[in-house]
Amino acid sequence: MSHLLNKLKFDDNGLICTIAQDYQTKRVLMVAWADKAAIVKTIETGLAHYYSRSRQKMWCKGEESGHFQKVKEMRTDCDGDTLLLQIEQVGGMACHTGRESCFFQVWQNDEWQISDPVIKNPDEIYK
Repeated sequence: MSHLLNKLKFDDNGLICTIAQDYQTKRVLMVAWADKAAIVKTIETGLAHYYSRSRQKMWCKGEESGHFQKVKEMRTDCDGDTLLLQIEQVGGMACHTGRESCFFQVWQNDEWQISDPVIKNPDEIYK
């Protein structure tokens, strides 16, 4: 495990940018941060774990919503400073707004426009 972690470049806070991508469609679903403990837990469980900067703790994607991310493959970029998790998104939603992806806003006609529908109201997800 240490061999894997030694290849990665963490920032001054011990974190690495982590992208979650649908393993079939290749759509980017979300971006989060991970520390070494979250990466180890991801490998041990097969479920995506991240580090919340606002809550100052590790979390498993889906622990509240039930929308877990099953990791199919983990990659790093050429510099080793970004992780790419190719995942199966349980429930079809990665975004806390109830959408498939956090990237649902498109710049068109000089403004941000919402391109993706809400699949499920967040109030029904997070009680």
